[in-house]
Amino acid sequence: MAERARESDLIEVAADGSRPQDLVFVLLDQFTMLSFAGAIEPFRIANRMSGKTLYRWRLAGEGGEWATCSNGTQVALDIDLGDLGRDEIVLVCGGLNVQAATTRRLVGWLRREARKGRAIAGLCTAAHALARAGLLEGRRATIHWENQDSFLEEFPEIELTKSVFVVDGNRMTTAGGTASIDLALTMIAETHGEDLANAVADQLIYSSIRTDQDTQRLSIPTRIGVRHPKLSQVIQVMEKNLEDPISPAILARDVGMSTRQLERLFRRYLNRSPKRYYMELRLSKARNLLMQTDMSVINVALACGFASPSHFSKCYRAHYNTTPYRERGSRGGRGGA
Repeated sequence: MAERARESDLIEVAADGSRPQDLVFVLLDQFTMLSFAGAIEPFRIANRMSGKTLYRWRLAGEGGEWATCSNGTQVALDIDLGDLGRDEIVLVCGGLNVQAATTRRLVGWLRREARKGRAIAGLCTAAHALARAGLLEGRRATIHWENQDSFLEEFPEIELTKSVFVVDGNRMTTAGGTASIDLALTMIAETHGEDLANAVADQLIYSSIRTDQDTQRLSIPTRIGVRHPKLSQVIQVMEKNLEDPISPAILARDVGMSTRQLERLFRRYLNRSPKRYYMELRLSKARNLLMQTDMSVINVALACGFASPSHFSKCYRAHYNTTPYRERGSRGGRGGA
């Protein structure tokens, strides 16, 4: 840590006379190491490949001493949350239990820095912290797919996308995992050209740089291991209608099949009925909401298409071997790659 600080102090300006871009990585408690490394490494390699100090960085966090990531590794910090340089870009690194990690002090600090017109990014689940601070109002954003349900429930006014990353003005968000690499390469390309960004990607053995038009999850055929167009179409409709489930008869009709044909299709490829598969999707969403939000069990049930809390509890226990109330009490950190 001290070695990095000494190195950055030696070179105040890049070799071509321009000032390096200063970055501040804010590491939240239980941040995801992959997202952090995916963001910081492209900038390091850009310095190496260009032979110039194009980027410098500091690590910040509450207390200014150590931050613990989700794999248990501790990272030494350079600074506490405080005043920054005028042109520093802030990259907030989230991970597990982002709701708990989004403290009142962090929210206040983000608001103060945003009022200065500073560019701020939320990596992985840190979009939640930016949203809680009001930094994403009227903007497009993304977050790790596992946190999308809870994010939409808490921040319905924000236009949430399924992109790997989103840049909307001076606000940036990523979906987590390797999406940080794509954002960092995009930032490098915009400032120093695509040739350098491509050279950095080659060093990372990163053969396909994604854009903000790419989605974060695998396609349905790839995810379920089945390439049947009508099956994929039905599952896509199911995933978009978890709060108001559609009957198998209507699902079948809309893809030009009979209910019996749809039943055989699901049995053949997924070894379960359409009704069972749909139920599992709804219960999966319910579990995310129970683990990631403070919504009441009744509201979770309604958000997942269950008209009766007792029916919801019965279905939940049959699938997860525990009740929604016990699940809520056992939550210990979900969300984020």
